[in-house]
Amino acid sequence: MNQNQAIKVLREWGKKGWHVFTKHELAKLFPEDSPKTFTEGLNRLAKGELLQRACRGIYINKEILAIDRYLIERIAKALRVGEYNYISLESMLSEYGVISQVPIDRLTIMTTGRKGNYKTPYGTIEFTHTKRGIVDILNNTRVAPNRPLRVATKEAAWRDLKRVGRNLNLVDKGELSDD
Repeated sequence: MNQNQAIKVLREWGKKGWHVFTKHELAKLFPEDSPKTFTEGLNRLAKGELLQRACRGIYINKEILAIDRYLIERIAKALRVGEYNYISLESMLSEYGVISQVPIDRLTIMTTGRKGNYKTPYGTIEFTHTKRGIVDILNNTRVAPNRPLRVATKEAAWRDLKRVGRNLNLVDKGELSDD
C-alpha cells in the first residue's frame, strides 16, 4: 500500500462516515497487499500523518478527527464488535444529572463481552460485563440520535451501578425519580 492509494481509500470511506477501523477492516480495504506489506504500510501510515493508533488494533483516519464528538464511542464499538454494548453507570448518570461529577476522561460501558479498560488518546474506555439478556438490554436502553452506541435509561443505569457494586454516594436519589 502506498500513501497516495491509502489517502484515496480512506477519504472515500470517510465520505461514507467511516473513520474508525480495526486492523482487520483496514486489511480488507487493501486486499492486494501481502500480510507483511500491509503491516509495514500500516506502521508507516500510523507513524505519519494519515492514521492514528487509538489503542491496540484500532486506527483512526486523522483527517476526520475534528468533526466527530462521539469518536470515543466509535472506538469502543470497534473494540467489541459482535457484542451488545451500551453506555451506562457513571457516564449516563452524569448525562442525566443524577450525579454531579462529570467523568471527563472515562466512558463507562456495559457489554455482553469481556470486561476491560482501554486507554486511548481520547480517554479511557471501561467495559463492564453484564449477564443481562438481549431482550432486557434492548428494553432498558434507547438509540440516541447520531450516537454509535445505545444508552441506558436512567433507571437501567442506576440498576447497573448498584449491581456492579460501585460507589452510590455520588447519586442524588431525588433526581432518580424525576422524569
